Amino acid sequence: MTDTAALRHALVRAGRVLAIEEQGDYVAGHISLRIPDGDGRFLMKPAGIGLEEMTDDQIIIVDAEGQRIEGSLPRHNEVYIHSEVLRARPDINAVVHTHPLHTVVFSSLGVPLLPLSADATIFGDIGIFDETTDLIISSERGAAVARRLGDDNALILLNHGIVTAGVTVEEAVYYALKLEQACKIQLYAAWAGGAKRYGGAADARNRGLRNKRADLFKNVFDYAHRCACRNMGIVICEPIAPQAMQGCYDRNA
Repeated sequence: MTDTAALRHALVRAGRVLAIEEQGDYVAGHISLRIPDGDGRFLMKPAGIGLEEMTDDQIIIVDAEGQRIEGSLPRHNEVYIHSEVLRARPDINAVVHTHPLHTVVFSSLGVPLLPLSADATIFGDIGIFDETTDLIISSERGAAVARRLGDDNALILLNHGIVTAGVTVEEAVYYALKLEQACKIQLYAAWAGGAKRYGGAADARNRGLRNKRADLFKNVFDYAHRCACRNMGIVICEPIAPQAMQGCYDRNA
């Protein structure tokens, strides 16, 4: 079996980041990470504890059908979000499902996400899953979520929360943080009377591409993790070594 120690630690770090960014919702949020060459198996946060409470040895292993096959703590009943998105998307390895407050509120407005900020430009015309507002507690519903996600990296679940996906856990978490920020900014604009001015489609597309970069995924994640550790009183020995900026964007960092 592939050594999962590093993957387990990555999930623990991700849980801390999501919690410090107020996406924990008590014990409801969850995150998964594919085991390479694992025949569809994946690591997942167990149920019954907060995202920031995870330890390496508490993380469970789940098979491709959503059944827990290793670990003593129970699995989340929405495990099928993870099993079905990972099944449908061999190009991604990590899935996040949380209930960020501003995104849940935004989903009720019935309006598109506008490019009012750099955060929003990352997502373009983001989809909203509205087949149900109930929990995703069957493989059929999980498959429906995966179909609505399609080839995108983020999806809003109506009155419920978000699903984000990435090649790395840092990428999936980055999209979760940025989507909540984008919805928060648009809500503020709505509360102030509605957005009157924002950039055009070409600017939004270019700006979004500049904000979908592996170096940003890791740098933002690592920074948020350092913040979480300081907040939790955890002493970390990881050196600060930011990823290099890419291409012509170096001049504009």
